[in-house]
Parts: sequence; C-alpha cells; structure tokens
Amino acid sequence: MALAITSTKFDAGGPIPPIYTCDGNDVSPPLAWSGVPAGSKGLALIVDDPDAPDPAAPRRTWAHWVLYNIPPDAAGLEQGARQLPAGTQEGTNDWKRTGYGGPCPPIGRHRYFFKLYALDAMLPDLKEATKQQLEGAMAGHVLEQAELMGTYHRS
Repeated sequence: MALAITSTKFDAGGPIPPIYTCDGNDVSPPLAWSGVPAGSKGLALIVDDPDAPDPAAPRRTWAHWVLYNIPPDAAGLEQGARQLPAGTQEGTNDWKRTGYGGPCPPIGRHRYFFKLYALDAMLPDLKEATKQQLEGAMAGHVLEQAELMGTYHRS
C-alpha cells in the first residue's frame, strides 16, 4: 500500500473550507495518512502554496506549515492540531512563526499542497527550520512521498 494523505474536510483537488483559512478560524484541517512504509523512522509535513502571490504570475512558493520528526506510528493530525504527536518538531513558516498559517491568497484561486514524507531517519534538532532547511535535511532520506492538494479563493 502506497503512502497516502487525506482530509475528511476537503477532497483532493477540491476547495478548502473557509474555517481553515485567514477568513475563518485559521486552524489546520484534520489530516489522516496511511501506508507508511516499513523502515520509516519519522515523517515530515510541509504545506505550501506555489501560486504566490498571483496564480497568473507566481513568484514564489509560500510555506504555510513545517513539521518534522512526526512519529511513524502517528495516523494523522486532528483539526487545529494543538496537541502534536510526541517528538514532533515545528519549523518556521513564511510568516516567520511556527504553527499552521492557513490560506490567505491576495488574488485568485491558489493551490495548497499538503506534502507528507516518510523518512528513513529521525532528523537532528533543526530548531525552527524553514521549509528550505527541512528539505535540505531530508535529502537522501525520503522513502516515500504523498500529497493532498486543495484550493482556496477569497470571496
């Protein structure tokens, strides 16, 4: 069984409900995963938006959430994810803070990718690593990757 990530609150490719955005409560959606490969020592999750600031002329990928060293036996994250699985470490998003920052596009319909990585090693304490620092630390350790994409357009 391949690694997979899902949410009970939006379908793959579908709209992300406003509660999970800056227009709502700005809490993380519930996430579940399955098919973590044997030999996984930890998981990492990166949520990002490759359409920033304008999908018609994207200039950068905006990191919304950076997590690593999620235990491989964790089955997902609850809505709002206030209690992360023991040992999980948080990196810094592009708002220069830890934690989830929901969709808040300035213009157009953006795509948001929830990327889950199964790693063959626990990562060292990267402190409040950026997305780029985490990706560098994961290089050569990714056993499998899964992603869930949702969209959001501000009214």
